[in-house]
Amino acid sequence: MLRHAIAPSRRYTKASHDVVRHARLTSDAKILLLAVQGLPDEQAAQPLSEHARKLGITGRAYQKSKELLVAHGYVHEWRDQGERGRWVTEQLLSNVPLTPEEAAVLRRGRVDASPSVPKPTVGEPAGRVVGHQLPVDEEQEKNCPHPPSAAEPEPEAGRSPEVAEGERVLLSLRHVRRELYLGVKEARGLAELAARWLLRGVSAGELRSVLTSELPGDGVRSAVGFLRFRLLHKMPPELPVAASPTLAAAPPRVPELMTCTAADPAEGVHVFRPVADETECGPCRRQAAWGLWERRRALVEAETDPLPWRERFAKLGVPAAEGEAAAQRAW
Repeated sequence: MLRHAIAPSRRYTKASHDVVRHARLTSDAKILLLAVQGLPDEQAAQPLSEHARKLGITGRAYQKSKELLVAHGYVHEWRDQGERGRWVTEQLLSNVPLTPEEAAVLRRGRVDASPSVPKPTVGEPAGRVVGHQLPVDEEQEKNCPHPPSAAEPEPEAGRSPEVAEGERVLLSLRHVRRELYLGVKEARGLAELAARWLLRGVSAGELRSVLTSELPGDGVRSAVGFLRFRLLHKMPPELPVAASPTLAAAPPRVPELMTCTAADPAEGVHVFRPVADETECGPCRRQAAWGLWERRRALVEAETDPLPWRERFAKLGVPAAEGEAAAQRAW
């Protein structure tokens, strides 16, 4: 193949070979990534779908391209609630793959450095004023979730291990789906329901998979309400109660003592407890076995050594040539 390439002096985009030669990204995904990467800052603020529409990538082609970019770490999304209660989706596109933690650090740095964020007035930050706000449990499920607390759970006395494990599973959902972000108090309120799953034979990993799979297409408005509904309505059946071992198995029968029938009267009476249906005690049975072995050994030692095959054929009157041929056939 011949190749002719002239490096452009202007209006070009630097593209990494890792993106151009990516084996799992489609051509639409690569074009969308490179096109948005080369836009100036004033034009890059539009949603990713708008950029794709201008490139003619719409419908299923756009959805597939976005899924691939998200799966391989080139696109990250956050869905938060604004000051007036409206949900806002923020997107981050990178020309190198980023983990969710790395993307969150970049987003946090840009938000903190944004000039639109008002600077605090003179003075130290004051504590929150009590009142003028509905309790968490009163408004949480009807309206929208407030920013949950990220503190670690404190151990409580008297809690079962299943309840503590259920609370840890609920708090870990934030690392799988950001929509299911729970605070400590919220997770503690649902820990009893999660513990019932664990008591019914469901592992912690299986419970996490059930709670994070097949989420609504339009997103989760209330993490607490959604998880409570799923924990209640998808709860597995109770495990069957195992039968009591004292009732299922009868107590073992203790055999009665009996007198050995093979004991020598001169040695006295041998009394033993049989294991099966034997009528002789252990020492008498071992002595009888030794006697049988001694008799067989004596018979074997008394037998004479067998004659060689040549002598046996000669004794029978068979010629030596025929006897040798018969012996070879036998071998």
